[in-house]
Amino acid sequence: MKKHLIITALMMLFCSVLMAQKQTLRVDYLFTGDSQNSSVSLAHMAKWDGWAGRKGHLKEVPLKGNGQACMCDAASGDTLYRISFSTLFQEWQATPKAKNVTKSFENTFLFPMPASSAKITVELYDLRGETTATFSHVVDPKDILIRDVNEFKDVEKRYVWRGSESDRAIDVAIVAEGYAADEIGTFYRDASIAVEAIFAHEPFASLKEFFNFLAVAPVSKDSGVSVPREKQWKQTPVGSHFDTFYSDRYLTTTNIFKLHDILEGLPYEHIIILANTDTYGGGGIYNSYTLTTAHHPQFRPVVVHEFGHSFAGLADEYAYAGEEDPYYFSDIEPWEQNITTQKDFASKWKNMLDIGFEGVGLFEGAGYQPKGVWRPAEDCRMRTNGADAFCPVCQRAIARMINFYIFD
Repeated sequence: MKKHLIITALMMLFCSVLMAQKQTLRVDYLFTGDSQNSSVSLAHMAKWDGWAGRKGHLKEVPLKGNGQACMCDAASGDTLYRISFSTLFQEWQATPKAKNVTKSFENTFLFPMPASSAKITVELYDLRGETTATFSHVVDPKDILIRDVNEFKDVEKRYVWRGSESDRAIDVAIVAEGYAADEIGTFYRDASIAVEAIFAHEPFASLKEFFNFLAVAPVSKDSGVSVPREKQWKQTPVGSHFDTFYSDRYLTTTNIFKLHDILEGLPYEHIIILANTDTYGGGGIYNSYTLTTAHHPQFRPVVVHEFGHSFAGLADEYAYAGEEDPYYFSDIEPWEQNITTQKDFASKWKNMLDIGFEGVGLFEGAGYQPKGVWRPAEDCRMRTNGADAFCPVCQRAIARMINFYIFD
């Protein structure tokens, strides 16, 4: 009873904070550069009524991420809202091709519309956590060139799970990719399977009342998704494809503006994209999206694994033999909560190790590197598809993230 009274009180506070957020501001950016250079530029802005983002912790971020965006009041400099993120652009910068080619990637962020002029600053970090690009611009909420979205796309949609009203929940949109008109029923079944898979894992299972999953079903001209290595190119809602950075199983989309066009006006803060294919693969980018195949036998563990990336900012806990280019460095503690270089192990799961928490230890080999990076458990959903669950450290990290979004 005491637990329910505490939750009720927190929810009442949550609703009172909501009253300050009346509209959503969507800001589109281009991140451009090569392996050595980065820049940020403004592309478009739009707005619509309602705000489905978090209502508390507006001035904080739960993780550093590979970049951050901060909205401050233009007159006082007070922080109004801050988010952290990772991007496909920064992953591309570590590829061999980036040494010789300059390329741009789309990125979209949602902010609560400020009451008066505000300055947004976007920062990008390199693998050592050092700032590589900074870009600032002022947003005037009365600017006539901020597109006013008052007619939303007529896209079919339905809730596959609704734990609470939108003002008291984390809103996740599940988007159909590569489902033709006669396959939309299949998409809704796939979306339900994805939600069931997520809720089969703790701590999502115990905290499912704090989530809403809205399935959004844009119709695809072609059935399936693109597989470049097989010379298959399909016309789909967000143009996703395998072979990202020439990795067979890496399934992503660079059409971020199109993705958010589909979702304009809907209540969403996190995104899962389901690809209508039985080819194995997927991808998850922190505070950007999860994208995964829906018809491979490993669909259930993969969608959960990728959502661990995009929602909770968890790192991969597996390693590649013979990996030569480090992604993590011995003199820097990773920002992800489920791996460590032991540079600052006290900030990770040392306290769980000290009290002898069952199933927690230090196992070398994580973050793609066989040496110099440690994971918390022998196996985990962030390591293999065969693992039964998230390890205790990952469960704690996910619970902290849910707590960050829900409670002030």
